[in-house]
Amino acid sequence: MLESLFYPDSVAVIGASRTPGKVGHDVFANLVYGAFSGEIIAINPSATEVLGLPCYESLKVYGKKIDLCVIAVPQSMVEQAVHDAVAAGAGGVIVITAGFKEVGEAGAALEKKIADFCRTRNVRLVGPNCLGLINTSSKLNASFAGNMPLPGNISILSQSGALCTAILDLAASRHLGLQKVISIGNKADISEIDLLRALAADQETKVIVGYLEDIINGDEFIKAAEDASTLKPVVILKSGTTAAGQKAAASHTGVLAGADTAYGAAFRQSGIVRADTFEQLFDYSTALAMQPLPKGKRVLIITNAGGPGTMAADAVEKAGMVVAELDRNVATALRQELPVAASVGNPIDVLGDAPPERYAAALSAAQEDDEVDAILVILTPQAMTKAAETARAIAKTMTGDKPVLVSFMGGVEVMPGRGELAAANLPDYESPERAVAALKAMYLYSMWRNRPPRIVNRFRVHRRRVERIITRSQRIGRLQLNEVKAKAILKAYGFKIPPGQLAVTSEEAVEIAERIGYPLAMKIVSPDVIHKTDLGGVKLNVANAGKVRDAFDLMMMRIRERVPGARIDGVYVEKMLDRGLEIILGMSRDPQFGPMLMFGLGGIFVEVMKDVAFHLAPITFDEAMQMLLATRSYAMLEGKRGNKGVDIEAVAVGLQRISQLTTDFPQIIELDINPFIVGEMGSEPVVADGRMTLSAPLD
Repeated sequence: MLESLFYPDSVAVIGASRTPGKVGHDVFANLVYGAFSGEIIAINPSATEVLGLPCYESLKVYGKKIDLCVIAVPQSMVEQAVHDAVAAGAGGVIVITAGFKEVGEAGAALEKKIADFCRTRNVRLVGPNCLGLINTSSKLNASFAGNMPLPGNISILSQSGALCTAILDLAASRHLGLQKVISIGNKADISEIDLLRALAADQETKVIVGYLEDIINGDEFIKAAEDASTLKPVVILKSGTTAAGQKAAASHTGVLAGADTAYGAAFRQSGIVRADTFEQLFDYSTALAMQPLPKGKRVLIITNAGGPGTMAADAVEKAGMVVAELDRNVATALRQELPVAASVGNPIDVLGDAPPERYAAALSAAQEDDEVDAILVILTPQAMTKAAETARAIAKTMTGDKPVLVSFMGGVEVMPGRGELAAANLPDYESPERAVAALKAMYLYSMWRNRPPRIVNRFRVHRRRVERIITRSQRIGRLQLNEVKAKAILKAYGFKIPPGQLAVTSEEAVEIAERIGYPLAMKIVSPDVIHKTDLGGVKLNVANAGKVRDAFDLMMMRIRERVPGARIDGVYVEKMLDRGLEIILGMSRDPQFGPMLMFGLGGIFVEVMKDVAFHLAPITFDEAMQMLLATRSYAMLEGKRGNKGVDIEAVAVGLQRISQLTTDFPQIIELDINPFIVGEMGSEPVVADGRMTLSAPLD
């Protein structure tokens, strides 16, 4: 834990000002009026007192040891202020001042110099260019934000100080308590990784909430996030994009791995609950902080109006959850307590004139039903509705065994009820759809928490063979591996490759054809020709020697005409494959998170529908199966509607082999197996075509 930052006995503010509205004044005022119990020291050579407390010309004049120092002086004075703070014994330093790496090279150099100085002296640095930090449990408001938030169990880390102030304001409007709020600014020292580790260990924090614009170290982040998520929910709103989607990609996988794909894959793998909007950030974190996790996805809806109940049921189905079937015995017992006109199904409609007791009866029955995992209570304001009394009845009836989310729809009429719900620590949403989205986030996190242990299989492979191919290709500058070399690498890692050989003359092509047998596929091999089919570089079902010669000559002529100056290695002559389902397996190496695996069906499914799934390597068999299930075209693999299914597990194994290959060889930056021909259960999939891109060798 970062004790000197969150639990200091003394805090000095270098740049404490007597002028309201100045950052140094606001930071000092927050410390004083926030009732911080430790010593507060003002440092300002132009003042003798600030807000009734003595002010010192410098920390040297003050003469005592300090724990934490907040610096709010002009950029040109920051370095000396940091030196003074460290000399005074500070274990933590917060630099509020802006004007560092965000403004250019000179600022970046100064920032690094200050961070290096702190690091060599074991002093932790927050910022620069940050809002500061708050810890409600120690009544520490070392920031220039507004008033101290209510105490709670949600901790916030944010790369944006402005977003911190928005979170604080919204939390105040919802009477939502917070535990710790940390603005990390430029992350010169303390980053999201440090805070994930610290907040994971913090007994006062139940939910970690974050806003990030970038991530410094992908591998370390995933480890820290996974460790934290194992203990408590981590909800993150991520803005910005990775460099992966910006570069020119040579493979399908590289093209389809969009700007934010790697972050999504990293978050899923590490158990992070991802919020796509500021609204979701609050919706998800409040539900996770206030309610237990659901054990399954069966949702029961209680409502006093049919329309909103139907809206909620639709939202549940669209979210991939289940509208629960009420147990027959529970339904029979509940019917005795509700009016005849009430609907005892799902949704349970307690009718528009429902008093609080009717809601309580329905909620009590739902909580007793073993067929129900989560409950959504909806209230709309009718003339006879008692919003506040109903909210209290709901809170009193709750057992705490199952998550209960509430949607009090409306405005002025339901406001008293919203206040009661907040007081009872019940999450309330303005619409059923938002409540269902929060339930889905809770369910997915619950499933991640209960996932089976990760077992990454290691296959027996010919690694030395791959090392030789890659080393030689890099040495001669052939970074786009042709089909021959790509298939040789894949074969070394256990993929089935059809019989074939490279021919440099038509006579050699005929000799190869006679040896491996007809029918054949013939494909141009050139580092300058990527999309072979489009340029006339592929001929299928070649049936005899004469057609082999004709195909060879025509192919060479077309490529020379259409790609003048192309380097042509020859024509690959290969045995035609049995028919099967064409899929694409691939990998694109993200600069932050490493090899990102891709799966999709060939043809229109990838080219037009972009129906693909991604996962970071290394991957387990279960995770590979989840990748397949994540696509809309999974039914094609199963073989529904009269179509024969394929060996789905063999596809998952193929993804695992790519995972091992690209983890073993970071020199491979892109890889496509397209198509990968998959047959019925028990048959071995075959690589019909493949390509790889290597990184340039290090000097």
